Amino acid sequence: MKFKHQVAVFSILTRIVLIVVLWFVLPVLVEKVVFRHITTSLLEKKEKFIRNLDNEEITNFLSDNSMDDTYASFSKLHSEFLQLSRLPDHQVVKHRTVFVTEPRIIEKEENEYRILQYFFKYGGKSYLLEIGNNLAQVKDLYFVIRFFTVAVLIGLVLLTFLLEAFYIDYLLRPFYKIIDLKIRHIDNPETYNKTVIQTHSDDFKELDLALNQMMERMQDVIRKEKQFIANVSHELLTPIAILKNRFENLLQNDSINNEGQERIVSSLRTLDNLKKIINNLLLISKIEHHKFLSDETIVLRELLDELLEELDDRIKDREITVISELQHDYCFMGNRTLMHILLFNLLGNAIKYNRKAGRIVLADGFKNGIYWLSISDTGQGIPTDQMETLFDRFTRINLQVEGQGLGLAIANSIARFHNCSIEVRSVLAEGSTFTLRFQSPEKAN
Repeated sequence: MKFKHQVAVFSILTRIVLIVVLWFVLPVLVEKVVFRHITTSLLEKKEKFIRNLDNEEITNFLSDNSMDDTYASFSKLHSEFLQLSRLPDHQVVKHRTVFVTEPRIIEKEENEYRILQYFFKYGGKSYLLEIGNNLAQVKDLYFVIRFFTVAVLIGLVLLTFLLEAFYIDYLLRPFYKIIDLKIRHIDNPETYNKTVIQTHSDDFKELDLALNQMMERMQDVIRKEKQFIANVSHELLTPIAILKNRFENLLQNDSINNEGQERIVSSLRTLDNLKKIINNLLLISKIEHHKFLSDETIVLRELLDELLEELDDRIKDREITVISELQHDYCFMGNRTLMHILLFNLLGNAIKYNRKAGRIVLADGFKNGIYWLSISDTGQGIPTDQMETLFDRFTRINLQVEGQGLGLAIANSIARFHNCSIEVRSVLAEGSTFTLRFQSPEKAN
């Protein structure tokens, strides 16, 4: 999961937890505030009632009520009530105030009230004053507050989520730019883009700087390696030529018997093989140093026809059938000599590692606007454990078959030189398919 998605998920979960907490905690907080307000209001009403209380008023209260020794006054909406009751004379009463929450039936309607109960004596008689406030409106207020709070929080969650998404995307834009420009699409360290990515984050600046420094060191190591290979290979050619000349002169010596001549011939073959390896290494070095021009128009079908004619003796010797399913005369700009070597190596392997009386199929086409050319054989296939190192130098598919292990390495270097890629698909005992994918904008005829 991407970092910005992780942040977004974490943000959403945090807000959900906040909503759930507020859904349960908010009513408790509201209840405390509302009860405190009701308590204050009830105390004020009690004080006002007591302050204006006299014998005549008490008499009027009690005489106006149909019930003995009780007076009750209610609001029209039953939101509050005031009730004064006469207590028995034998009951000992101390002045005290009590708050209770209980249901009361007012005019045949039951509601829950917050009630102030005040016990007092007046004129030698005991009374109970009750002032109640209906809690139904408070419960309605709980629901309204809950609904309003949740609606506001959901709105804030959506708003802040969108803002965070845009802001995180803005913050991470330099990071993804670094990934795309400097890591993901870099196949060759020598083509690394050292352009400084503009960002306001010190962390991304440090990452960009560290990548640039690392790639500079890699480029320096690669340059030294290539130069070393080129120098060593070039220097080795001179002593090889001298040794070869001496061995050839020895062959002209009549004093050497047949056994000695056979050993000299064997040594000459070894020197020729060594010379081929050095020349191939020099070729790879020159290709990687871009010492070849790519200003020739290459028509692949014509080049393949030339190669098949050149390899005709090998094909007939192995009794191999070549099937051409080519449909396009694809052409592009490149180096014809190098492309000849690339296709020669691929076709040569298709012949060398094919079975007796096998087949080679040439096919081409376009996929997503990209031209591809495939060379398939019916050979022994390539083991899975060799696929990853197939294009490494000195890697050989079959040790029983003569070779140097540089053909595919050269082919891969030439492909990269022409901005191509080589893909391999292989099944053991059935054969292999090498596919070239060209990125050239040239069109097929």
